[in-house]
Amino acid sequence: MNLSTRADAALRWDGENLRILDQTLLPHREEWITLEAAADTAEAIRRLAVRGAPLIGIAAGYGLAMEIAASSVAGAQTGMQTLRAARPTAVNLAWAVDRVWAAAQSGGAEAARAEAARIEAEEAAASAAIAQHGADLLGGARRILTHCNTGALATGGTGSALAVIRELAARGGIEVLAAETRPLLQGARLTVWELTRDEIPVTLLVDGAAAGLMRRGEIDAVVVGCDRVAANGDVANKVGTYAHALAARAAGIPFVVAGPTSSVDARLPSGDQIEIEERDGDEVRRPGGELVTLPDVAVRNPAFDVTPAELVSAFVCERGVARPPSAEAIATLLAS
Repeated sequence: MNLSTRADAALRWDGENLRILDQTLLPHREEWITLEAAADTAEAIRRLAVRGAPLIGIAAGYGLAMEIAASSVAGAQTGMQTLRAARPTAVNLAWAVDRVWAAAQSGGAEAARAEAARIEAEEAAASAAIAQHGADLLGGARRILTHCNTGALATGGTGSALAVIRELAARGGIEVLAAETRPLLQGARLTVWELTRDEIPVTLLVDGAAAGLMRRGEIDAVVVGCDRVAANGDVANKVGTYAHALAARAAGIPFVVAGPTSSVDARLPSGDQIEIEERDGDEVRRPGGELVTLPDVAVRNPAFDVTPAELVSAFVCERGVARPPSAEAIATLLAS
């Protein structure tokens, strides 16, 4: 099994330009796109060519650094705002842009590039630590359900929830159950692709099958990532996560959230204040480009949902584990 899963699996920076693996084409085609400034980076983020909360933060940091290098700090103001607004739910995006922007104010283009690279390195280190903490926590679990994609395609390093799964696989035999993650099928397209490349056994299931398998005792634990964690431990993650959390509670199995502290938004007292992105209805009407319903049917397409902290067994980050994730426990992790 190859566990050297690539920090550059979805993003490559050469010091001047950024190349990303277009995730909209996976698993059928592996095509790299070169990005050169803020506008094309923001567009790649919006259309999900680059995705995953930590990785869009990394990409946005490099996008802003390129914009500043091409014009000036003053001339990059519009580009900075465009990047910051590219997607609203994942806090990592604004966090990374703000860090690079602050560095540029004092040190110009060179400082902006250095800060963007520092963010990437920090996220890779966070991934490695999350893997260890999460695997220690879930050491007895052998059948793990995960939702969406939280691997090297979504983060720096080997992932967040998928980094935990990779470490568990390295320590002993496990089976991963990957929920499809409708409507864009990140589980089916991306998680299956990553785990298959690493020779980790994976079984695909439709999202709605998970609760029944939990009830029958066929899943030992659920581990997912996060796009934003509020100060009280409420978690925004890919839509469908809340349903898995409810089912896990009913079945009496652990529901664990894994993510870096860059995904924690201590300014928000609870998940009720998290802005939930609503995406184009055609993502539901036309999965893969093929119409599967009436062309003019009304659609609700929230990209995320919020799982209350009381349903989360533990929040695992690079600084340790909040078990359970209360406001006090989250604050203690952030202060450590």
